Amino acid sequence: MKRHRFWLFTTMLVAVAAPLAAQELPEGPGKDLVSTVCTSCHEARRFTNNGYSPEDWPNVVAMMQNVGAPIPPERVAELTAYLIKNFPERPKPAAVVIPGPVKVTFKSWPVPTPGSRPHDPLATPDGLIWYSGQAANKLGRVDPKSGKIDEFTIKTPTSGPHGLVDDKDGNIWFGANWAGYVGKFDPKTGSFTEFKMPDPKARDPHTPLFDKNGILWFTLQTANMLGRLDPRTGDVKLVTMPVPKSQPYGLVLNSKGVPFFDLFGSNRLASVDPTTFEIHEYALPNPDTRPRRLAITSDDVLWYTDYSRGFLGRYDPKTGQAKEYASPSGKRTFPYGITALDDVLWYVEGGSKPNLLVRFDPKTEKFQSWAIPTGGGVVRNMMATRDGKGLVIAESGVNRIGLVEIQ
Repeated sequence: MKRHRFWLFTTMLVAVAAPLAAQELPEGPGKDLVSTVCTSCHEARRFTNNGYSPEDWPNVVAMMQNVGAPIPPERVAELTAYLIKNFPERPKPAAVVIPGPVKVTFKSWPVPTPGSRPHDPLATPDGLIWYSGQAANKLGRVDPKSGKIDEFTIKTPTSGPHGLVDDKDGNIWFGANWAGYVGKFDPKTGSFTEFKMPDPKARDPHTPLFDKNGILWFTLQTANMLGRLDPRTGDVKLVTMPVPKSQPYGLVLNSKGVPFFDLFGSNRLASVDPTTFEIHEYALPNPDTRPRRLAITSDDVLWYTDYSRGFLGRYDPKTGQAKEYASPSGKRTFPYGITALDDVLWYVEGGSKPNLLVRFDPKTEKFQSWAIPTGGGVVRNMMATRDGKGLVIAESGVNRIGLVEIQ
């Protein structure tokens, strides 16, 4: 099995906790599976040590199966029971609810495929919600009015669909994060088209976005690149970041069509000249800042979630001025998905329990927040609906797609 299929094990599996310092596992039925299957790609000490709740462990095991973990079907219950017993969820920061004047309503739908790991949502002009089922290798479509969900299996196995964007013809484009291509899905015909990368190092297309000329821009996180695809010709151009391991991640366009993106592996943001392909970087004040996702307001000011420090950040590329705001639930809350709606910022704390939906008004500099009823399970990305009346969220860890209606 290819290693890139198993990066999920590093980010989703429990550490074999304190005993793992001595590379030991608790005794009991299922120990042999953890010591063989769960460590078939990574050493045990590389697993995270957060643990999961009894409700969440079955979803994690399903994700393992979806990406190729050789778990005998008749032993799934045994393995799950072992993990639940020995590796409970570690304490997380409590979600801090801040009251305010805005009222919202939460709706959500469970994704049909267990362990799908819905990663990114996409609200289309017809009112539907699309999502990338990363671990299940599927694209999904939710009709919020009826609750009907359709799923479409991607033709190339283990493509690992990530970010989504639609074009003017209604096609759904995605970054095939595990298979090194950009994909297009035509809902009318059910056909998939693949645009391969010209460089084998460009192995993980991440977040795609169309500019006003119909050119698709996309980040490639671990490849440390930014890409540009012309759908009319299929031509792909790539540029490598000046600093190694910068990890280009979130992506937005300003009012002039200039792509801006964050460099998650550093404390920097960046932009690219659409004509010359020249990269310009902007250093943020705190060296420990790690911007994960980006939003942009109508004044072309950039807003970012500081994943490492628990802050919402503001940066004006025109003046170089930056400002930070501590997230409501504290430092270890891992702010993640973010979007702007009518120049108000909305984002989610992925590390608080439950995940916290946060609203920030730049004019008043005041927060308001809500606990996500289903828990959230780490909301990695979000966007506003096309009518401007709500937000769509992908709740990865609880295998759900959500809609936040703003009243």
